[in-house]
Amino acid sequence: MKKVAVFGNAGGGKSTLSRKLSEITGLPLYILDKVKYQPGGIEVPDEEYKSIHQKILTSDQWIIDGFGSLETLWPRLDEADSLIFVDLPLYVHCWWVTKRFVTGYSNPPAGWPDKSPILKSSMNSYRALWLCHKYLTPKYRQYIEQAKNTKSVYHIQSTEQIAQFFQSIENGANI
Repeated sequence: MKKVAVFGNAGGGKSTLSRKLSEITGLPLYILDKVKYQPGGIEVPDEEYKSIHQKILTSDQWIIDGFGSLETLWPRLDEADSLIFVDLPLYVHCWWVTKRFVTGYSNPPAGWPDKSPILKSSMNSYRALWLCHKYLTPKYRQYIEQAKNTKSVYHIQSTEQIAQFFQSIENGANI
């Protein structure tokens, strides 16, 4: 486990999982929302984002958390040696986006750029939930089925599996 892609629908706890995994493994963590957006939620120019993303991909070790863009998603998953697909039931993703929205004013989300607009970002997350569920989640599922032959794949489908995943990592499995 040297190059880890953490991906899935909005509000699934990817950033929390990625931070803890980085603490356990010592691998450097790159949160794509913080690469793609400046403080205040202003998007960086696409070429700048893609250049930074490519530099991360060519480094020896990383955990990359998030979506970024369709153009960078599939090359990232191809480059990773370990895939962590957070695929919780849709209602859990919806609940966690709502919880992040409600608490975000007093406790800004750790995976978001500083001073991100909570309302606008949350509304974007709600839109992404449905789009990802309809279009990307089926493609993610197909991708990881094929990748199981060549990569370490963790398909997390319940909150209980999150705890089991960390237990296996802490016990040294698949590192």
